[in-house]
Amino acid sequence: QVQLAESGGGLVQAGGSLRLSCAVSGRTFSTYGVGWFRQAPGKEREFVAAIRWTGGREDYADSVKGRFTMSRDNAKNTVYLQMNSLKPEDTAVYYCAARRFLSLRVTETSQYENWGQGTQVTVSS
Repeated sequence: QVQLAESGGGLVQAGGSLRLSCAVSGRTFSTYGVGWFRQAPGKEREFVAAIRWTGGREDYADSVKGRFTMSRDNAKNTVYLQMNSLKPEDTAVYYCAARRFLSLRVTETSQYENWGQGTQVTVSS
């Protein structure tokens, strides 16, 4: 089991950038893949991006491809989501989630074992 904590959310104008961080506790962090999801008011939680436990391969939703970049620093037990060219429709609560030995593109929330509390991202037009 690991615990996750997001940070870095805030208010930004359209076209701006934010970097979210997800700090993961536990000595087995390197064996976990981590995903980012978001949930806007009145909508279901949706997949944004994920990074696999080994090899560093990333997967992205079509809506963020080319604008968002995910990375991980195993030495710091931290995963990052760099968000550029933000749009008002990116406004949501962003969650990070972990799945042990994530090695495929997995977009379903039910497939992730541990979740953070979320961080609010608001993009003004």
